[in-house]
Amino acid sequence: MTTHASHPDIIKRLKRAEGHLKSIIAMLEEGRGCLDIAQQLQAVESAVANAKKTLVHDHIDHCLEHAVHEGGDLGRDAIREFKAITKYL
Repeated sequence: MTTHASHPDIIKRLKRAEGHLKSIIAMLEEGRGCLDIAQQLQAVESAVANAKKTLVHDHIDHCLEHAVHEGGDLGRDAIREFKAITKYL
């Protein structure tokens, strides 16, 4: 498995989202108001979306760039993988 410079930041974002999810569950169990819960859900969505965007941009900046520079089968595989990853944007 390849670790990129952005992975620690992505992990931090996802752990923050995990904490928000746990608090949302507690809020629901406590019967808290819908507005408060919706705000926390938005925070989770935002954290996950930003983590995904960071991951995809990192992939483009490093993996794709490297593979295209190398050329040959590696370049073709990188283009194919790039096409596949764009469905997550």
